[in-house]
Amino acid sequence: MAELDFPVWLRIEHWVNVLFLTLLIRSGIEILATHPKLYWRDDSRPGTEWARFTRKTMPTDKLYDTLDEEEDYSPVLSLPGHKKLGMGRHWHFLSVIGWVVTGATYYILLFATGQWHRYIPYSWSIFPTAWNDLLTYLSFNLPPLLPGQPFDGIQKLSYAFVIFLLAPFQILTGIAQSPALEARFPRYVRLWGGRQTARSLHFFGLLAFLGFLAVHLMMVGLWGWGQLNALMIFGDVRDPQWAIAWSLVIIAAIVVVHVAATVVSLKSPRTVQRVLGALVMGVRKLLLTPLVSKQDYSTARISPEHRVNGKPPDSDEYKIMAVHNFVDWKLEVGGLVESPMTFTLADLRARPEKQTQRVLHNCIQGWTSIGEWSGMPMRDLVDLVKPLPQARYLCLLTMQDAGRDEPSAQGAGQFYEVIDLSLARHPEALLAYEMNGGPLPIEHGAPLRLRLETQVGFKMAKWIERIEVLSDYSAIGEGMGGWREDNVFYDKNVEI
Repeated sequence: MAELDFPVWLRIEHWVNVLFLTLLIRSGIEILATHPKLYWRDDSRPGTEWARFTRKTMPTDKLYDTLDEEEDYSPVLSLPGHKKLGMGRHWHFLSVIGWVVTGATYYILLFATGQWHRYIPYSWSIFPTAWNDLLTYLSFNLPPLLPGQPFDGIQKLSYAFVIFLLAPFQILTGIAQSPALEARFPRYVRLWGGRQTARSLHFFGLLAFLGFLAVHLMMVGLWGWGQLNALMIFGDVRDPQWAIAWSLVIIAAIVVVHVAATVVSLKSPRTVQRVLGALVMGVRKLLLTPLVSKQDYSTARISPEHRVNGKPPDSDEYKIMAVHNFVDWKLEVGGLVESPMTFTLADLRARPEKQTQRVLHNCIQGWTSIGEWSGMPMRDLVDLVKPLPQARYLCLLTMQDAGRDEPSAQGAGQFYEVIDLSLARHPEALLAYEMNGGPLPIEHGAPLRLRLETQVGFKMAKWIERIEVLSDYSAIGEGMGGWREDNVFYDKNVEI
């Protein structure tokens, strides 16, 4: 046991892991609350969920969107609670980065110092030993420790499972839910059975971690709370009373972090958005932003019912245009361009650059659907208007009344989204006017909507009426890059 003691780095990593893991769990629950249903199929068709964490029932006699399905969980349970998906995402992704860095450091030190022997079984005899240990526990006795090691057989197998299987499993199923990664490597997502299967498996991983934590705490109590706390505080069994006191101080500090994160997120969400967003954005730009969509789903995979997020415009002007099949609608493209242009729907349909793509739609809430979209590639539109050298962004202005979608948010009025000019040049960035072989339905953005297959759904503005080319977007709204970014504190770039 002297060889496999509890070095300082292992003790520090233990408590840091507790912090990040608990932040991940609470922020993950907040993300789940926005669409508290789990599916096995990527069409996420209403009524096909295998699990639901809501008592809400949706109306069958009128249009509803998935925002109506969102739940308001208590801040005691979720981080930060009260339907704050933007804040939950910021905390979740920051915690993911911290947890992965902690884990990578742990792996390196584990093998560099020989401490891996405490976790990795190197003899098949561990399995019958673990079975006998389980029987001993069931007889309300404690089994012997393995020779020269701090664990019995079943404990060693349990730690090996969590460290080398469950933790990587959570990372792999987590990244399988990234729109950018799904779009670039659709075969990887299919390895998990699809996006929704990966989401469901990720949830089972959460349950496994919760189960491990419960059993772990029970084992600490059975084997001696004071002595084991001393090992994790001092590295040996001296001063168990002081060890318990110090462990309570550390736990209290972790609780303070959780309380502070919750309170600041609810009272000063803009600060959290700016600070955490800046920390996460660098990693996202390095790993996900360069990815380009290469999706091509078969016609047979098209969802029979494509879910809806966002309510159509309610103005008389829009309703009149809709009745007349949008013959009077116009798309204006201007700003920092050499050649401002105006298009009617007929103009767009007559363009020779028409493109069709069958892709997976990812809503920020977690549901997915597969659809076929046809329209004008954004790169061709960009080439037509010839952006000036200082142009860096596109602002898409819509006919949507944002206040109808998020009545509890601070903002109202016209919905808008800002995207990078480089993103508009992606091969599957599309201004769609057709869906599944027919005219674009009103609930999906008629007469024109954006498709950005490496982003989540809210970036894909619907009911578009103007595109403005910009060098900077800081003066638009609150300057965060879109209506939802300004008012419900989402990320500007949402490749995950």
